[in-house]
Amino acid sequence: MPLDLSSLEKAINSLDELIKKTNDKEFMDSLDVIFRYGIKAGVIQNFEFTYELCWKFMKRWLEENIGRAYVDGITRKELFRLSYENKLIENIENWFEYHKYRNLTSHTYDLEIAEEVYNISKDFIKDAKILLERLKERND
Repeated sequence: MPLDLSSLEKAINSLDELIKKTNDKEFMDSLDVIFRYGIKAGVIQNFEFTYELCWKFMKRWLEENIGRAYVDGITRKELFRLSYENKLIENIENWFEYHKYRNLTSHTYDLEIAEEVYNISKDFIKDAKILLERLKERND
């Protein structure tokens, strides 16, 4: 049964558009510090829920295609390994890193950590798009 990927696609597009806006130096320079921080906080929040959707869709695809018995109860690292083995993701180490930064998002009151999570979001979006494309290609 095909997965409904629309929520994942919307989340990825939302994060991508926010990142593009923050990469627009002229736009960002036109904002005061509070608004710049607010936009970056939006990127971080989008990173959080997009990351969550990504791993949940990996799990759903794996349950449907290799069997629920292989997926139930596994750790996130094991989930990423299975996703890598099944060619849903390209770089398993990146996904380990995204998981680490997702866990740090509860500490975004620390400006240094917030900046790190914001920066990793720029890498994450590329891998999230790859995951979405592979899910679309193999969504039968």
